[in-house]
Amino acid sequence: MAKVAWIGLGVMGYPMAGHLKAGGHEVAVYNRTAARAAKWKKQHGGKVAKTPREAVKGAEMVFCCVGNDDDLRSVVLGKDGAFAGMSKGTVFIDNTTASADVARELYATAKAKGIGFIDAPVSGGQAGAENGVLTVMCGGIQKDFKRAKPVIDCYAQSCVLLGKAGSGQLTKMVNQLCIAGVVQGLAEGLNFGMRAGLDMEKVLSVISKGAAQSWQMENRGSTMVKGEFDFGFAVDWMRKDLGICFDEANRNGARLPIAAVVDQFYAHVQRRGGKRWDTSSLIEPLMQD
Repeated sequence: MAKVAWIGLGVMGYPMAGHLKAGGHEVAVYNRTAARAAKWKKQHGGKVAKTPREAVKGAEMVFCCVGNDDDLRSVVLGKDGAFAGMSKGTVFIDNTTASADVARELYATAKAKGIGFIDAPVSGGQAGAENGVLTVMCGGIQKDFKRAKPVIDCYAQSCVLLGKAGSGQLTKMVNQLCIAGVVQGLAEGLNFGMRAGLDMEKVLSVISKGAAQSWQMENRGSTMVKGEFDFGFAVDWMRKDLGICFDEANRNGARLPIAAVVDQFYAHVQRRGGKRWDTSSLIEPLMQD
């Protein structure tokens, strides 16, 4: 078993860190809101640190799951950041959904210090984190990945090294772009079916066995029909992720016409008070028209 540190105990990080502790690893945690870290310790045990630097002391691996590029830099860099306390030969695993640029930047900074770095964003949402069945998309070098994978497996059903630093984040962008189109198509189809007077539970039971099947249909179809959105992956987070996709597309020349339209539909949901609603809430404005 490994001695590890975990930085960031949000909706995703809190249960993910718990899976490491349940897996027998020695875990020290840091969270910007100290009360959240104290709650985690009461539930899982382990240690609580006052700074990222303190949390990583003596750790073989350091895991991080925070909000965005700036949040990531704030807990990694500086005199109280994680890199300041990590030793040569240790590995930093970043589960944050962030830009490929910051992944490459931090990989280079870590390498200069003799520290391994893996960008490892996840997919599967809050339910996937709580159940320990996330998909983890990794960028970095094989040596670091081989060391980290057995620990990552505590909260993952799939964990794959996809290429050099930044590849994990680029793959997460592909993931989010694919989801955006699927959810909008599902929202339009379900709204059409309801307006046609169909029994939508029966409809879902049959079309989910054919070519229209998707994770979104299986896990969100019923709640979409019921108008239930107060859970899951928030619209605010999805728009943040799509913004990262648009920035990268501007650099690599990819056209994202459908994603751009869906992003504006999400903006409409935000204006309707749905900032924290699940991404499946794309159906809500259609149901009200």
